[in-house]
Parts: sequence; C-alpha cells; structure tokens
Amino acid sequence: MHTDSPVQTVAQALARTVARFPQRPAYIEQGQSHDWQQIDALAEAWARRLSAMGLRRGDRIGVILPNGLPWILSYLAAARMGAVIVGLSLRYRDTELDFMLADSRIKAVLAPREFAGFDYVDYLERACRRFPTLEHLFWVDQQFVPELQSATSAGEAVSPGWEPQPEDLLLIIYTSGTTGRPKAAGLSHRSQLGSAQAQCAHVRATADDLVQLAMPLNHVGGITCGVLTMLLAGGCCELVPMFSPEAVLKMAQQHSPTWMVGVPTMLTLLLMHPLLEQTDLSRLRLIVVGGSNVEPALLNRVQQLFPGVAIMNLYGLSETSGAIVMTPWQASQQALLHSIGKPLEGAELRVVKADGRDAVQGEVGELWFRGAGVIPGYVGQQQDSSAFDDQGWMHSGDLGLVDGEGLVHLMGRQKDMFIQGGFNVYPSEVEGVIADYPGVLMVAGIGVPDPVLGEVGRYFVVPRPDAQINEAALQDYCRQHLADYKVPRQILLRQNLPLTPAGKIQKALLRQEGA
Repeated sequence: MHTDSPVQTVAQALARTVARFPQRPAYIEQGQSHDWQQIDALAEAWARRLSAMGLRRGDRIGVILPNGLPWILSYLAAARMGAVIVGLSLRYRDTELDFMLADSRIKAVLAPREFAGFDYVDYLERACRRFPTLEHLFWVDQQFVPELQSATSAGEAVSPGWEPQPEDLLLIIYTSGTTGRPKAAGLSHRSQLGSAQAQCAHVRATADDLVQLAMPLNHVGGITCGVLTMLLAGGCCELVPMFSPEAVLKMAQQHSPTWMVGVPTMLTLLLMHPLLEQTDLSRLRLIVVGGSNVEPALLNRVQQLFPGVAIMNLYGLSETSGAIVMTPWQASQQALLHSIGKPLEGAELRVVKADGRDAVQGEVGELWFRGAGVIPGYVGQQQDSSAFDDQGWMHSGDLGLVDGEGLVHLMGRQKDMFIQGGFNVYPSEVEGVIADYPGVLMVAGIGVPDPVLGEVGRYFVVPRPDAQINEAALQDYCRQHLADYKVPRQILLRQNLPLTPAGKIQKALLRQEGA
C-alpha cells in the first residue's frame, strides 16, 4: 500500500487509484472484468446523465439494487457531483420505504422493475404521486452498463463548478431505531475515508488483493469495509449480487481470492459446502469475521483448513462509517475467541460506566468512540441525543471492557437489538408492525440464540379476547411490511405478559424463560 498523504474525498481517491493502476482489474461482474480506467469513464458518463436530469449538489439518490456495477457507479458518480446516495435494501417493503423516501427527501431512485416478487414499478410510480420530492425513476436492467459504455466517449467531463469538500455528505445508511423508526446515519467523505483508510492500512491491502464481495452495499460492511477499502488499495472486488455459498465458491474457482469476508453465518455456510473441496484457495491470506466474535467451532474449522491464513474479527457500526475495531496481527487463540480486537489507527475509545465515570481495566461499561470514521450525528427526522455528545464521542449502546493487553471484549447490548445472520434487528420496530395487526393486544420481542443465524427474533403476542390470531398469517403480514431478516422466526401466543407495577413489559423475565 502506498503511504503518501491521505486523500480528502472519494472523488480524489478514485482519481489517484486510476492514475496508479489504470489497467488493473477493479470489479468483476458476471465473469467480466472492468479495469479502473473503465470504471472511471463509466462513472463519469453516469454523472453526466444524472446532471443532465437536473440532479445537483446535495440531492439524494436512493439505490435499491443488489450488489453490482450500477450500485458502484452511482456511488462514484455521486462522489463527483456532490450528490448523496441513500442505500436502500432490497429487503425493505412499503412501510420502510415510505418512511425513508420522505425522511431523506429522495429526489431520484434506481431500482429493478421487479425483485423477489416485489413490483417496484407499481410501488415507486405510486410513491411519485405521494412524495413531491421524488422526481426521477431509473429502472436498472442488464443494459445499464452497455448503455453507459456507449456513452463514455460522448460529452465532456462533469464540471460542477466546485470541489466536493471532506465534510460533504456522501452516503445515508438507515440503522434500525429503538424507537420503532430507523435513524439516518449521515456518512461524509471524511468519515467514510477515515474508516476505510484505517482498515486498509491495518489489513495491509494491496492492488494484488481480490475478494468476492457478498456483504450488501447498503451496509457499511459492503460499501466501506469492502468497496472503499479496496478502492484505496487498488484491489479488485468480484461482486456477488445476493449471497449463496455455491455462487461465491464458483466465483472463487474462477478468480482465486486473497480475502474471505463475511458475518459468521456466511462463513459457516461456505465452509460446510461441498464445493469448498474443489476450490483452490491457495492465495487466501486473510479471513475477516464481521458482526460478532468468531465462534470456537468456526475458528477451529478455519484453522484446520487454512493453517497459514490470518483471521480477524471486525467491529463497526453505521455510526462509525465502517470498521473501528479489528483483531491485531498474530493474535492469540484467546484473543480471537473472546475479544473483538483493538481500535484502529485514528480511533479513540472510552469505556464509560452508567454514572459517567471511565471504567478501569477489566470493568464493564458502554463503549464510546471518537475519531476515525465516527459521524457527527444523524441527518433525518429520527434524532437520538443520547448517541452523540458535544465532544464528538459516539455512545454505541454496546457494553464492553478492555483487558490488560488493550483488547476490547464485547459483553452485550444495553438495548434490545439482536444480530440475526449479521443484520441488526430492533424488536421495537417489529413490535410496531405486529401491533397494527387486527386483534393484537400486546406484543414483546427478544432475541434468542440460534445455531445457524446466531440469534433470531422470538415475539410474544397477546391476542384480544375476541380475536383469532394465526401465527403463520401474522408472519405473512410481517413479511409484507418488513425486510425478511426482521420477520419473526418464532411467534408465541400468550394470554398475558409479565408487567412491572408501572405497566411495562418485563422483557428480562421473558429472556429468563428462554435461558
């Protein structure tokens, strides 16, 4: 990796990489390789087209697409123009999309006409009539890239008349809210580069690196830890539209990776698949486990299969723009199993007790972060004054401690959020949908252990006395209004729920039932 002065914007980062590695592969999509010079020209052509449509600095562009070049090119075009990408998951449904379209004042949307049974044409055309800020719809199909390729020689470069600034907003990622509404994390050029530059240096990324990237691009695990980190190094991402172990391993047979990246569920499924034995992974040098500590069974399996490969845990949040804690090189077995690592270069950490004092070594408190990729705050209607303070500290809501070696141990979450298959789920958001179902009197959700997904949602539902509620029908209702990873895996009908004297549901007692 080159060690000259850091770039200040993503547009500058792309220009530097193109100058260094013009003919090196940048992205592989459906077996076709595109070098950095080609990507730069395609991004420029797309920026010209967006500018011709009237999109300007600060305008919000919603992207509802699988991992692929249209997503990447929209991100890079926005970085040139000063526009802001709003990452929207293909798993979102009408309730979530309605809120985000209004909250971010989205002016244009890129989407497929249909995906997984959801009719985006019908939904978004109706949305245009309901949301006055939404003016442009772009339907993305297999002709998107060929059409841009034919336009790369036409016209002049985009000249917005100003240079994007480091503090300019570049990306909005919605993080599930404890109040039932998602919060809009506003990632600037500076914050996103702060995280990616720190990760790039830590993992010693180079232009020779290649990764099959299955982490979704509307998540910091995909766009910062994957795309931007590799862009800084000049490495190559093979884009996996939707994760499946068979698809990833077939790609790896054609393009041998140097990294393997994913949440524990992804890696477990990859290592269990029969194609693994037929795949040459001799170039593999690093396995990054995101979302939670590597589990003992997974660690043992990885070490048996790849004895010379480094393994690292990665901890990051939307509010930190990407990675902020990672396992050091040559970490011990105990460090891998029981800690998430150490703060990356440029990041500061405090462990703070409930009374506001700093925890001492080995004492549990809330993890607070500052520097590196930490954002200044949320940019939508859903604010959380407890998440950021006036000294720049981000209060993560996660509990942890720092041991004698400076390693951070994640001890749990102050709030109810659980992680299912690498995705954060806040029960309050799901509870709000279930409560709208006819006949529901009360509902409470918790996360419970699951051998494959890590945790899944268990929801206790009390029907009204005269109501007949069917668990399967209630799950179908949730599936219509929520991303699939938020849909309850377990619904238990109850006659009552344990309450405090003040009338609040005692979730601690519900957790004890599942212990």
